[in-house]
Amino acid sequence: MADNTGTGDSGVSAVGTGDTEKQPRSVRVVLLALMIAMLLAMLDNMIVGTAMPTIVGELGGLQHLSWVVTSYTLATAASTPLWGKIGDMYGRKGAFMTSIVIFLIGSALSGMAQDMGQLIGFRAVQGLGAGGLMVGVMAIIGDLIPPRERGKYQGMMAGVMALAMIAGPLVGGTITDHLGWRWSFYINLPLGAVALAAVSAVLHLPKKRSQARIDYLGAGLLTVGITSIVLVTTWGGSEYAWGSAVIMELIGIGVAALVGFVFWQTKAAEPVMPLHIFRSLNFTLMSVIGFITGFVMFGAVLFLPLYQQSVQGASATNSGLLLLPMLGAMLVVSMVAGRVTTNSGKYKVFPIVGSVLMTAGLFLLAQMDTHTTRLTSGVYMAVLGAGMGCLMQITMLVAQNSVEMRDMGVASSSTTLFRTLGSSFGVAIMGALFNQRVNDEMTARAGALGSKVTEQSAQLDAASLAKLPAAAREAYQYAVSAGTHSAFLLGSVVAVVALVAAVFVKEVPLKGAGPQKPAEDAAGDAASDVPPKQTVAESV
Repeated sequence: MADNTGTGDSGVSAVGTGDTEKQPRSVRVVLLALMIAMLLAMLDNMIVGTAMPTIVGELGGLQHLSWVVTSYTLATAASTPLWGKIGDMYGRKGAFMTSIVIFLIGSALSGMAQDMGQLIGFRAVQGLGAGGLMVGVMAIIGDLIPPRERGKYQGMMAGVMALAMIAGPLVGGTITDHLGWRWSFYINLPLGAVALAAVSAVLHLPKKRSQARIDYLGAGLLTVGITSIVLVTTWGGSEYAWGSAVIMELIGIGVAALVGFVFWQTKAAEPVMPLHIFRSLNFTLMSVIGFITGFVMFGAVLFLPLYQQSVQGASATNSGLLLLPMLGAMLVVSMVAGRVTTNSGKYKVFPIVGSVLMTAGLFLLAQMDTHTTRLTSGVYMAVLGAGMGCLMQITMLVAQNSVEMRDMGVASSSTTLFRTLGSSFGVAIMGALFNQRVNDEMTARAGALGSKVTEQSAQLDAASLAKLPAAAREAYQYAVSAGTHSAFLLGSVVAVVALVAAVFVKEVPLKGAGPQKPAEDAAGDAASDVPPKQTVAESV
């Protein structure tokens, strides 16, 4: 096996060489930089979402509003697998720093956009960089920290996720009101520069140079397939009817591209997503669980604030705070799960318990009606959050533990991609069910007036809701509670699939040091986190 040591005296390398006193500080600096990069990727859409009314007011182009988000999402999803493979082939550090630079360039250009067309294009550039941020964070942590120790850092990642969801709307509103919408993008620049400087100075990973070329055909087919899926889930039922020619054509293109991609991956010299990683039962099961977790989580993030604002009368200004019970439970449970995993090396219990709690939480949320108190709904959200806390980081940990070191990047990117696709499907399918139920209930309870109220959208903002006659407002509140019932009930049924998958997970021992293991042994294990009997790929 090739030497995996770093090259700097005070830097941190994949195997933890260097001065023993400086090493922990170096690790903390790198981890801080990684968390900042992760925050950038997660925070961006939430900040920009708050600023969108102001952006449209200045740039115009209301008819293209959805593309500001869609272009970013498409570019992120399509580039995610490619970033993982580039990191595996040419070195993780260079790929990660490149993704940060591209993200910052896209942010700066978006802030300077003079019309909606420019903003959409620059958001796509930003999304290309964002695709490498999450993958880079997960893969570098996979290189630096042995799986047995990796659980300690789950709480950090869960905390960043919770912070992004809570602070996003608040920060976005504050920046837009006091500095202008362009600073919603410019705020990324100083944070990204700090992350870039820290990674450049402190992180030392082995340099790689693969002789094989990037699988451009595979990357192209996968990009077309992912783009088609995201467009179907974004446009279906909103821009176009589900049975329309456009949606059917996109489905056909997507299926053809993905079938061609799978076939080509068996022939390519250096496949973008090597199919052999799916021979690991655990990896495949984690992909399924990750997909369903994304399906459930982003559906909950969409519909819970809507229910609380429309039915319970909560303020839309602090919409992120409405999710505190769910996000707080997710953070606490994720930290406990990580600590237990580190101390015991056992992890199978968490996917099972998490799936049970996630299913139960969604079923409880489906029972909410117009009389449900905030305390009751908060308890239900906490149950769901506890379930997701057991699953969010464990899925990545087990997936990375199921592959060889040479596939760490594609394992991280594949798991991230499945979670992203799950969120797209969740928002689309749960959203379609919600909208249909709301429209049906409004028509049944308020007649022609109810149908007119929701003819443009089943989701009304606070201002529109306040203008409705009392009878129509009551009908709408009932309709929203009925819609959330249907959406969460569907989510609980889908979550059962995650429980079935969790039952079949095999508890392969996590490689790496436990709490009492000597530092030099932990260092060696950082370069090899594959299960027993697997061969560690030679670093180039």
